[in-house]
Amino acid sequence: MIPVNPHLLATSSPPIPEAQAWATRYKGDLGPLVDLAQAVPGYPPHPDILEALASAAASPLMARYGAILGDADLRDAYAAHVSATFGCRIASGEVAVTSGCNQAFFIAAMALAKAGDAILLPSPWYFNHKMTLDMLGIEARAVPALAEDGFIPDPDHIAAAIDGRVRAVVLISPNNPTGAVYPPETVRAIFKVCHERRVALILDETYRDFLSDAGAKPHGLFDEPDWRETLVELYSFSKSFCVPGHRLGAVIAGEDFLGEFAKVMDCLQICAPRAGQHALAATLEPMVAWREENRREIVARADGFRAAVAQLEGWKLDAIGAYFAFLRHPFDAPAATVAEALAVERGVLCLPGSYFGPGNERHLRIAFANADRAAIETLPDRFRGLIMR
Repeated sequence: MIPVNPHLLATSSPPIPEAQAWATRYKGDLGPLVDLAQAVPGYPPHPDILEALASAAASPLMARYGAILGDADLRDAYAAHVSATFGCRIASGEVAVTSGCNQAFFIAAMALAKAGDAILLPSPWYFNHKMTLDMLGIEARAVPALAEDGFIPDPDHIAAAIDGRVRAVVLISPNNPTGAVYPPETVRAIFKVCHERRVALILDETYRDFLSDAGAKPHGLFDEPDWRETLVELYSFSKSFCVPGHRLGAVIAGEDFLGEFAKVMDCLQICAPRAGQHALAATLEPMVAWREENRREIVARADGFRAAVAQLEGWKLDAIGAYFAFLRHPFDAPAATVAEALAVERGVLCLPGSYFGPGNERHLRIAFANADRAAIETLPDRFRGLIMR
């Protein structure tokens, strides 16, 4: 075997293919498989988005290299959108466009920390964040966010975990995997800790467009006069626009930081996919009503999942929000064993809590947004029929 970077050898393999393999053993006795594993929009893109993508892809101009930090039309449109959403002023020069939010995190981590440094991850964590830090040789330092606290991280625990090796703190809200939505005051308190201790706050808001309260501002960090000294905000266009295959994400940060960020982007990809950038720039604002309709649909699916769990004796919903729920199972068995049995015997594919860090053997992560309401209504019978041998 060709010698491989030992950090990469020590990194876990992508876990979702393992779960998907369980589903291939389901015989279909209870009807079609209900896939609640990977977070994928459960409805297609708007026809106008598809038309804009097709038109952009046919343009010879879109086949050429673009600006490293993104084409001006999408940077301008997204800056205006975020400014309106948060009631602040974000400049287009404070926006970078990436090939998905995972790439945004990878570049941000590389820009902030070197091998041997540490970045704090509230646990349960998003496994791709942990994998990224592992392969870069950066310590992924866990700070438990407990079920009894609704999986909301404690700012005091964050502060206590910061030492001279810590370069950043990572938050995801609404959270993947738990679904927990962090209160604005908690986000602000952790921002203050980071600012005072001179470490970055990486805030991943991939799922912010699916909050149950359409009028609520997720946080007030962009109102802080010194936010550019601390905050690196991440976003994904995949879920709101139903285009995960086109790989588009965004970063908001101070222009000085983005200058360093651009060095990594240039070596990694040169520029994000341009046809998708052009299509989203043209449809970001025209799709406001459609996106609001989708938000209401996801909220309705969350309500449907709550109702389904309420019918199940012994199962407990410890957190739910946006796309996800963290469901406590009633069995004296590892989470992976329960998830495998659900997939093979009951035709429900979800992920074991153990995929998201230690201490989560009693939980399953449910990506309920993948399934329509009719499929969610079938879940009580499927779950009730599970017998662990």
